[in-house]
Amino acid sequence: MTEPAETLSFEEALAQLERIVAELESGQAPLEKSLELYKRGAALKALCEDRLEAARLQVEKITLSKTGQVEGTAPAEFN
Repeated sequence: MTEPAETLSFEEALAQLERIVAELESGQAPLEKSLELYKRGAALKALCEDRLEAARLQVEKITLSKTGQVEGTAPAEFN
């Protein structure tokens, strides 16, 4: 049986997602299997997005003085 997506590392989830996409794109899977693959892929995609968002929130912006010395860090601003 397939292990729950939540127990996978980001890299494992991404690798599984890539395999699922390749299998679905091949068009060789029967309809029922394609539906199962799609559902698993959707769960893996959501997991990867959540893990990436968590990582993004941990990134810090390093602030430098005019002389190039590190003054401190602040949460990164994306947009």
